[in-house]
Amino acid sequence: MNGPSPIPAPTGGLDPAAVATQRNTILTLSTVAFTLMFAVWLMFGVLGIPIRKEFGLTDVQFGWLTAVAILNGSIWRLLFGIWTDRYGGRRVLTVLVALTAIPAFLVSRASSYDELMVYAFLVGMAGNAFSVGIAWNSAWFVRERQGFALGVFGAGNVGASVTKFIGPVLIGLVPVAGYANGWVPGGWRFVPFLYGCACIVMATTLWALTPTEDRRPGAGRGMGELLLPLRQVRVWRFSFYYVVVFGAYVALSVWLPKYYVDVFHLPLTQAALLTALFIFPASLLRPLGGWLADKFGARRIMYWVFGSMLLALLALSAPNGHMVLYVPEKYSEGGRMEVMRFVMGPGLFTFLVFLVGCGMGIGKAAVYKYIPEYFPRDVGAVGGLVGLLGALGGFFLPPLFAYTFAWTGIPQTTFFILFLITLVSFVWLHLVVQRLLRQATPHLNHKFEQQEARG
Repeated sequence: MNGPSPIPAPTGGLDPAAVATQRNTILTLSTVAFTLMFAVWLMFGVLGIPIRKEFGLTDVQFGWLTAVAILNGSIWRLLFGIWTDRYGGRRVLTVLVALTAIPAFLVSRASSYDELMVYAFLVGMAGNAFSVGIAWNSAWFVRERQGFALGVFGAGNVGASVTKFIGPVLIGLVPVAGYANGWVPGGWRFVPFLYGCACIVMATTLWALTPTEDRRPGAGRGMGELLLPLRQVRVWRFSFYYVVVFGAYVALSVWLPKYYVDVFHLPLTQAALLTALFIFPASLLRPLGGWLADKFGARRIMYWVFGSMLLALLALSAPNGHMVLYVPEKYSEGGRMEVMRFVMGPGLFTFLVFLVGCGMGIGKAAVYKYIPEYFPRDVGAVGGLVGLLGALGGFFLPPLFAYTFAWTGIPQTTFFILFLITLVSFVWLHLVVQRLLRQATPHLNHKFEQQEARG
């Protein structure tokens, strides 16, 4: 452990039942707010399709449009986590949600690609809500329930599917001319306008219904002390794990609709719905992942997560949409080598992506179970850095997907890239586990060395 657990802030003399009500209110409202903010953050995954047609964007331009929003939702996560520990989640999250409404309205009025890039960057600030909610809920929940509570909050990732569901429907229902002489925009522009209105309502609700006396484990501590844990290698290891289970999740959330449209030639509505089959398990299984990490430990869960993801990603990486099996001659008809090919249609593809989403959903909660275990007084700083670097993976991956596809002409390179970074994480985890086992059982290690020397 990294020190004693933080002393709970005063709760106005409330009895345990009242305190439980407060923490459950915080968990509920912060999860709803995070769901909304995540929908705002990743709305270009669906809106980018009609935007690309309207402004005549190339694949690379489309990739950068989705990436700049992800960037701004990543680079401030460390600061937002620290601010939450110092000033309280109620203040920080309310202000963040309220300010996000402004660029959301601006996106609905954009008239050029350059304007869209600027507004997309600004609206991406919504992604930093994750660090706020993680630090805020960690301060209110006891250690034994932190994994589950953080998993419930993290399930707000399902916000990525909100636009997948309502976006195509609203784009079709609301006339392009909008309403009230264009004051309410129509077409794809209605979606960010609606999100801007929802942010105002959500900010008001947060401020009105959450406890005024907040918990602030970082109050009175200097910035140097708050940043001190970031010198430990394990923080950076957790961050790399999070690139796999969250950064890749963000990247696929915005990339899959385009993949379905371009590779399988599906309409946008169907592409969005199939993408939701990836987003749902990658989001809604987070509470299960937190519960499993509470019960069995984060390290054991991450072994299963990385292993299952590697198998699915290897199949998805098969070139030209085929999986190839080489049959030995002694088992083949006629005594010769045969090759069996299975066409990767949208059904099998969606199933494999669903399995990847299951691994990511469970893995995201398991990674954040590590943090309050090792750094109970520094969840804001450590969780912020882990979230920052993980989300930066979501920023770099979409352009990398685009450039790799442009270079090779093989769309499956998207999943080969994800296979490689997952493999690195798995190997790193395994090496750490082996080192810990050697340290925990030095007598066995010495015995094995003696046996090897005699052999």
